[in-house]
This record gives sequence, structure tokens and C-alpha cells, in this order.
Amino acid sequence: MTPETTRATRTAGVAYAGAAYLLWGVLPLYFLLLAPTGPWEVVAWRVLLSFVFCLLLLTVTRGWAAFRAILRQPRLLGWTALAGLLIYVNWQVFLIGTLSDNVIETSLGYFINPITTVLLGVFVLKERIRRLQWAAIAIAAIAVVVIIVAYRSFPWIALSLTASFGIYGLIKKKIGPAVDAVSGLTLESFWLIPIAVAQLIVVSMTPAGITMGANGGVHALLLAFAGVATAVPLLLFAAGTRRINLTVIGMIQFITPVMQFLIGAVVLHEPMPPERWAGFILVWIAIAVFLVDLLLAGRRGRRIAATELV
Repeated sequence: MTPETTRATRTAGVAYAGAAYLLWGVLPLYFLLLAPTGPWEVVAWRVLLSFVFCLLLLTVTRGWAAFRAILRQPRLLGWTALAGLLIYVNWQVFLIGTLSDNVIETSLGYFINPITTVLLGVFVLKERIRRLQWAAIAIAAIAVVVIIVAYRSFPWIALSLTASFGIYGLIKKKIGPAVDAVSGLTLESFWLIPIAVAQLIVVSMTPAGITMGANGGVHALLLAFAGVATAVPLLLFAAGTRRINLTVIGMIQFITPVMQFLIGAVVLHEPMPPERWAGFILVWIAIAVFLVDLLLAGRRGRRIAATELV
């Protein structure tokens, strides 16, 4: 591979991953446009329409052969089922947070997600981590305690989001390249179809009922777009992570929580009393330590590689 090809690959990877994080960043505004549809109905349509969209993608990209190969491997099917349950929890909690005026707390979950990923690496994969990473973990833990004690609110939305997405990422790492992005999302959506159907049945029995088609054509079109809005960022993310290293991913992934925080604080005017600011400032300090560690590790890695070439 020539240097020009490598550079082009990295540029494409940054573009793909950056686009994914930008789309995830504006998702709260999209879901708020779906009112009066509630979080349980939105997630049900997300699952069903993502599955339909992925079936179309498999057809267009001629991915059925790879998909059928995965179906013959029970171990991979089991991993995709577990990944599906985790992404369902993530979607459902995110929608509950967004549609209950807790967008700022959803951003907190994604701010601390990289640190959660490091912790999972330590306790599950038995990875060794550096001193600055331990410092970032300690500061983030203090931030959560400050929010619980000073703000007097247990951040269950944030912690559920970071845990579910962190373990989801761990499973995707475990599966590796054995399952391509489209096939993986197709299977994850497929396993969730019974849950989605059950949710729609329960919603239909509530006084409000199912809102699809009951609030005009524009609303129905926006709700129908949920499958595309769900699948496209995940596919862009998968395309990006295959082309750039985790250090770069670690740098740009904060686009999403920054955008969500600004939407919650500036656009939606969610409360930010001093106690909550204290918790968030501690989290941002932890992130700064985390990013410094990534930069130093990347620099050391390049220096070692250059020494080996000499």
C-alpha cells in the first residue's frame, strides 16, 4: 500500500467516523420532532424499520452470501443476539432520556463511555492500562459521586447508556471481522423483532394508541425515517473504524456528547445548577487526562516505529 493510498484511507476513515458522530449528535433534535410519539413506540419502529432497511442494503450490496455464511455459525448468531439486546437497551434508555427532558444526562453517558471502555478492557480482557488512564477513571468516578451526592440525583440514564454501549462495543470487538457491518445490524435488528412487536401491541392498548399515520403525512414520514436514521450512523461508524486506529476514534468520538450537551443546555434550556456543573467539569477534566494519555501513547508508538525502521 502506497503512502498516498494510506493517507486516502485514513482521510476516508475520519470522514466516515466523523459523519457518524455528527449524526448521533443531532439525533435528539430528530427524535423530539416525532412528538407525540413516545419512546416505546419510537424504539419499536426503529427496530422494525432498521431491519427492513438492512434487508434492502444486503440486496443492493449483494451481501446475502456473507449473511448466509454467518447463519451457519451458531456462535456468531449467539453473539449477535446478545449485541442486539444491548443496543436495544441503549436505544430505549436514550429515547426515554431524550423525550423526558434529560438530553444533558444522555450526553454525560457518552462523555464517560471511553473511560467505561477502558475499564471493561481491564476487568474483562485483562488488559494493562497506564497511570494516566487510572487517573482519568478515578476523576470520572469522583464526578459520578458528586452528581449523586451534591445534585441528589442518581444518573441512571447516563450509567445505563455507557454500560450498554460499552459492552456492545466489547462484543463487536469479540466478533471482529467475522461479521460485516450490514449483516451484523440485520441480525441484531432481527432478534429484536419480537420485542418491537410486543411494544407496539402494548402501546396500541394505551389511551394514546399507536401514532404512526395518526398525526398527518409529515409526521408519518419522519417516523418512517427512523430506520435510516438508526442504521446509517452505525454503518458509517463501522466503515470508519476499519480505516483508522482507535487513537483517532478516541479523539473524535467526543463530537456526539458535546453536541448533545449543547442541545440540552442551549437549545432545550435544561437545568444546569452549580452542583451539576461541578460533576460535568470533573468529567471534562477526566476526558482531558484521557486524551493527553492517548496523544502521549500515540507519540511513543510512532517513535518506536521510526526507531525500528532505522
